[in-house]
Amino acid sequence: MTDIFTRRKRSQIMSKIRSKDTGIEIVILKELKSRSLKDFVRYAELPGKPDFVFRKQHIAVFCDGDFWHGYKFGSWNRKLNKFWRTKITSNITRDRKNRVMLRKAGWKVLRLWGHEIKKNPSKCVDWIEAIMG
Repeated sequence: MTDIFTRRKRSQIMSKIRSKDTGIEIVILKELKSRSLKDFVRYAELPGKPDFVFRKQHIAVFCDGDFWHGYKFGSWNRKLNKFWRTKITSNITRDRKNRVMLRKAGWKVLRLWGHEIKKNPSKCVDWIEAIMG
């Protein structure tokens, strides 16, 4: 499958994609603040750079985009060219490795998928609160 955009246009599009403060992160941030959950930090020193860290409770929360992190990747990976298949496969492998490292270090890890956040951000924050106990 070839790209429908020129290299220049694709570069322009890709430059607009952010790795932090993404739309789904902002949605969760607003929901956390609306519930007065302020015990979190945006702490990039942990493996995988969790989007939200609740240090006291040892909870690391990731807000992962469905495409970039390969939600149900096995069902759609054949539609991609080799570059994207390799890229997303390496993202999945890296994510798994980071989760294992965090869990071994005593962290509870919660992954919120982009489609879950968009559909029901309140429910996503309910999950965070449930883990907090």
